[in-house]
Amino acid sequence: MKKQINLRSLAAQLIERVVDKGESLSTVLPGAQKKLTDKDSALLQEICFGVLRTLPQLEALIGKLMARPMTGKQRVLHYLIMVGLYQLQHTRIPPHAALAETVEGAEVLKRGSLKGLINGVLRQFQRQQEPLTAELDREPQRYLHPNWLLQRLQQAWPAQWQQIVEANNQRPPMWLRVNRQHHSRDAWLALLEEKGKTAFTADDASDALRLDAPTAVTQLPGFEQGWVTVQDLSAQRCALLLEPQNGEAILDLCAAPGGKTTHILEIAPDAQVMAVDVDALRLKRVNENLQRLGMQAEVVQGDGRYPERWCADRQFDRILLDAPCSATGVIRRHPDIKWLRRDSDIAELAALQREIIDAIWPRLKSGGTLIYATCSIMPEENQQQIAAFLSRHTDAVAVPLASASETGWQVFPEAEGGDGFFYAKLLKK
Repeated sequence: MKKQINLRSLAAQLIERVVDKGESLSTVLPGAQKKLTDKDSALLQEICFGVLRTLPQLEALIGKLMARPMTGKQRVLHYLIMVGLYQLQHTRIPPHAALAETVEGAEVLKRGSLKGLINGVLRQFQRQQEPLTAELDREPQRYLHPNWLLQRLQQAWPAQWQQIVEANNQRPPMWLRVNRQHHSRDAWLALLEEKGKTAFTADDASDALRLDAPTAVTQLPGFEQGWVTVQDLSAQRCALLLEPQNGEAILDLCAAPGGKTTHILEIAPDAQVMAVDVDALRLKRVNENLQRLGMQAEVVQGDGRYPERWCADRQFDRILLDAPCSATGVIRRHPDIKWLRRDSDIAELAALQREIIDAIWPRLKSGGTLIYATCSIMPEENQQQIAAFLSRHTDAVAVPLASASETGWQVFPEAEGGDGFFYAKLLKK
């Protein structure tokens, strides 16, 4: 039996590591969850994601409830108060339980002398919740985004920025990809419905299903046998736009964690696929995904800027470049992005993308196809990047996709749709 742990103190410590120390939630959370039951693991995730999603609002509340914020060695208690406020404002946890567990968290954090202070702040919020919340709804914090990001969105997408912000602040839907080598989408959907679960299809992705409510992968028929994979709708479009064919040499560059590699092999099981990523640790996930689906690919650690170091002079029929980016299209899945990213990152990432696409273009055979994709909604990383690439490479031609723009197709995050993504399809003359 797993030892009882105070989840509120654990959440406060994880949030401090993200906000103050710049660590990624997807790095720090899984380690903490290993010690927990499934139920506690889900609650820890809900609290951490929720606090990071609503951080500006919680900061503003603390500013109204306390004379000065806690700093230095007491800083973790600042985040413990946030954890308490989030539960009282945004969850169905009974207030007495949320209060008791949060106050007890101070004891676990060896700050027992401050339990009274934390209790007082949270009870004060309970008494004043209605007027305080109404006040927050009139302030800039209601958008729950850092100012630099709001300004960029307003400038880039004057007609859509509010829709983007609203979608970023929602909980994401759970999309699945049915492995067509085992079942048709409709056949697998019938198996899911036998379990009493509901899912919806997508018009433009033949293998995609959106669950009515997220569920554990253990509840998905044949998950361990590779019948189905968790993958967002927008990510699924990458391999579909690539149109891989059996017998072709295909490069999946920046491949980790391997969702697109396995999708390519589901579409073209006899293709020779090379999956490359710079991160050795994340490549383990590629191998795990291949193993679960019973597939084979050549998995290689390598930097996209220097292909000669990992593929000599090999040429490919098709290349999928899911370029490193700001991830501003997947904020609803990774709310810590809002607090880890900096304004200056956009230009740095655009420069890196330029280096990679210029380095890899000579590896594409004449007549070949390259799909450039990002999970970003920043024009500098997307439309402007491709327009500049086309001006530098006269042997490249852009294939118009779903939008009228020759420089690619920008998708915004949607409540019941996919994440924010950009795609460009380039042919080599």
